Amino acid sequence: MKKIAIIQSNYIPWKGYFDIIASVDEFVLYDDAQYTRRDWRNRNLVKTPQGVQWITIPVEAKGKRDSLICEMRVDGDDWRRAHWESFRHLYGKSQFFREYAGIFEKLYLGSEETYLSKINFDFISAICQILGIGTPVTWSMDYKAHGTKTERLVNLCKAAGAKSYLSGPAARDYIEIELFEDAGIKLEYVDYDGYPEYPQMYGEFEHGVSVLDLIFNTGPNAPQFMKFMKAEKSPSTF
Repeated sequence: MKKIAIIQSNYIPWKGYFDIIASVDEFVLYDDAQYTRRDWRNRNLVKTPQGVQWITIPVEAKGKRDSLICEMRVDGDDWRRAHWESFRHLYGKSQFFREYAGIFEKLYLGSEETYLSKINFDFISAICQILGIGTPVTWSMDYKAHGTKTERLVNLCKAAGAKSYLSGPAARDYIEIELFEDAGIKLEYVDYDGYPEYPQMYGEFEHGVSVLDLIFNTGPNAPQFMKFMKAEKSPSTF
């Protein structure tokens, strides 16, 4: 029974995002949805000596209030070197930084991609490969599915040939369960409780930071600290 998840792309997401990818047969990036400001699309959290802080990709948002995620362009290239230098500074002394530095340096400094959605896709794809996740990652715009909110999700499931849909827990507030029931599609919710802690720099442990924190601090042991990946193969150094 094919299971899929449908979620907007995030910039260097937290570990739970990749646990969802590892839990399904196809992961659909829902990037023909409306772009939302001050959200996870173009930013994420990192640990610093001063506490948890945002790291943000600047986007050309002026006058684009109704733009789709896939239509958003980044504002210039300066952020690339700034972000990479931030990670070098924050994680340069972490146990596994050197093993994976080349991968992320290339993603930051070796690309001229201007669309936010494609930048997110490149990072997500590389991180999946590092973690040993082989789930196909596709785009919602590749499917001819319409409708509002839950209707669109159900139609995307149908178009992808899925009989099971894995949702994030926040969707409980708006999802219309009966539409999935009527379509004969099993609806499940991921549970983010119970993550183990791992060796982490800079004080009190934080679960909700970018998965790069997990990779740089634990390297090939990363799946041991994820909920649904412990049986998967160990991370790759490419």
